[in-house]
Amino acid sequence: MRCAALTGISPEVIRDLRTGRPRTIELQSTHNVVTISGVEPGSEVQIFMTSTDIEDLGPGDTGICVDLLSSVISMKRIVEYSQGVYYEERERMSARVQVKYCFSSVVKEVFHESLCAPTKVETLKSSCYHAG
Repeated sequence: MRCAALTGISPEVIRDLRTGRPRTIELQSTHNVVTISGVEPGSEVQIFMTSTDIEDLGPGDTGICVDLLSSVISMKRIVEYSQGVYYEERERMSARVQVKYCFSSVVKEVFHESLCAPTKVETLKSSCYHAG
């Protein structure tokens, strides 16, 4: 299954999502904001989340697949003044997304063209069987 990929997510966030309750997280990494901007809430496209950095993402890396319940992308403008003469203006784009855990998954193949293009992965659903 091909999914949009969010990388560099904290292991604690992934562990919390595995409990099955929806969670809202804020994404500030450019590549994650670009990736999430191409996914509509409620669409059939699932999102793969992993703690692995985008530079290191490759076949065999593990993570979870989640459904996107809602997303809001916003721009924040910050202006800093120093002694009334010099000021610096910065802008920061971020995305707040609410997601819900579906299943654990493993990367089969990575599709990443550039920093300004969405990251996609081909995943395999992990299976875990317990003898009982």
